[in-house]
Amino acid sequence: MQIQSKLPNVGTTIFTVMSQLAVEYNAINLGQGFPDFMMSEELVSLVNAAMQKGNNQYVHMNGLPILRERLAAKCNKLYGSNIHPESEITITPGGTYAIYTALTTVLQPGDEVIVFEPAYDSYIPNIEINGAKAIAISLQFPSYQIPWDEVKSKVNSKTRMIMINSPHNPTGAVLSENDIAQLRAVVKDTNIIILSDEVYEHLIFDNITHQSILRFPDLLERSFVCFSFGKTYHCTGWKLGYCIAPKELMQEFRKVHQFNCFTCDSPKQFGLAEYLQNENAYNNLGAAIQQKRDYFRSLMKETSFKCIPSHGSYFECYSYQGLSDLNDKDFAIHLTKNFGVATIPVSAFYKNAEDNKVIRFCFAKKEETLNIAAEKLSSFIK
Repeated sequence: MQIQSKLPNVGTTIFTVMSQLAVEYNAINLGQGFPDFMMSEELVSLVNAAMQKGNNQYVHMNGLPILRERLAAKCNKLYGSNIHPESEITITPGGTYAIYTALTTVLQPGDEVIVFEPAYDSYIPNIEINGAKAIAISLQFPSYQIPWDEVKSKVNSKTRMIMINSPHNPTGAVLSENDIAQLRAVVKDTNIIILSDEVYEHLIFDNITHQSILRFPDLLERSFVCFSFGKTYHCTGWKLGYCIAPKELMQEFRKVHQFNCFTCDSPKQFGLAEYLQNENAYNNLGAAIQQKRDYFRSLMKETSFKCIPSHGSYFECYSYQGLSDLNDKDFAIHLTKNFGVATIPVSAFYKNAEDNKVIRFCFAKKEETLNIAAEKLSSFIK
């Protein structure tokens, strides 16, 4: 039996390919973005306790009420935003699901969505499966800043949404106050909706302030803002996140949500609601992960690779320009097979596979893991 594919140009993701190669060649996997260290024992205990207490049945479709209330309080304390927990927050099975649902809520065939590349690999397929068109704009290499003049030139009557991501995956770039001012100018007096991917909101470094859309009421009133518990609490396999949007947008979001997953893992929501009261767990996260970034940088100075500085996320990119003539995908495969370190080629985050001779490393690993990887990479010589 054959069907007409809705994603005819999509194959196996590069993350799966590189992870399989890492297993096959017994390589250190610095490709996919997940920690190899233990998450909070306290949070694990809280979830275990929730299961033992019998909190194993469906919770409200929109998410456990006390969890949404505590998220609203957190957003108010961090960003000064007045989020209504009943009408403006929905718990989702991961940040990627929240992004997909927001796109599906809004997009109609023929709509255009401005996307900045390199981009998280789900964005463009999510747009295209909804019959819309992705308008890809390359971030300025090597700083990966948004070229706002180009954005303004691409906006037209078909532009339905602009997607932003800060801290940025895969580059670790972060939005500035000027970026927010430019975004505000672009969307003023339009019906353009903003989708802000903020799953790395607490993984931000160098004393930089996270420019969350939640800080700006005039932008929030036209936005879906997506978050991840997995990235905040090092439990990516839990696949839990949430979306915040104004009441009118959230009503439509929930229409899609209720017929997709309906509700999310109950005991984990009970555990997270309790753990959210531990403000240090997220307030100290940026400094802790920056230590790992800085440690990895210090190790990489002994290699031939050139750092492209990251200011957030789990990731930092490195250039191998002048070290090899291989394209970045073949180079990443070469490193995995012959030097025992798996990475992700950054061209995988461009629809047209733009190749700047850059690979992405995940540094959210134990020091032991980073030491072994850096030692292997130091043996690479042009």
